[in-house]
Amino acid sequence: MNEHDQHLPVPKGSHTSQALPVPIEGSHTATDANTNDAAPVTADADILSHVKNVWDGIRPNSTIYRLLLSDLEWVSASHGRIIARLRLQPVHLNSKRTLHGSVSATIVDWAGGMAIASTGLNKTGVSTDIHVSYVSAAKDNDLVEIEAWVNRVGRSLAYTTVEIRKVAGEAGGKGLVVCTGSHTKYLAI
Repeated sequence: MNEHDQHLPVPKGSHTSQALPVPIEGSHTATDANTNDAAPVTADADILSHVKNVWDGIRPNSTIYRLLLSDLEWVSASHGRIIARLRLQPVHLNSKRTLHGSVSATIVDWAGGMAIASTGLNKTGVSTDIHVSYVSAAKDNDLVEIEAWVNRVGRSLAYTTVEIRKVAGEAGGKGLVVCTGSHTKYLAI
């Protein structure tokens, strides 16, 4: 086993004391509400439901997430990947009336955690490193799409990548990238 494998707990009554490695590309999982114990999840709809449940558990305890992400709309979730959308409002903007850098960093923090949840984990960990690259501007009333994916989940660390981009046209296609981010989270809490 190496630190970069996703690990599931050993079933009770097993003769081994080590967690069993499951590659990130492996079967989908969901968790018991009180632990990080995994149980099979079979469809993207189940994964989205699990991610929404994790989000519903985090949101009441985070003033900043409630302030900035209360109007978030879920688009999809699959194993290791989430997509959501957010209509920008004055609360998201800096003095130049464009998306504030700290809001972008908050979105990277949030989205990285939700991508981790999409692997079946119930806890999203705590940040050890966030890097944000600001590529272009977004302004009031722009609709942005937030896509995050897991690069690797280990026993104690998870690595994610996040992209925030404008939604292009009425068809809702991918528009200009606003910022990209990488996010590392410590999971063994």
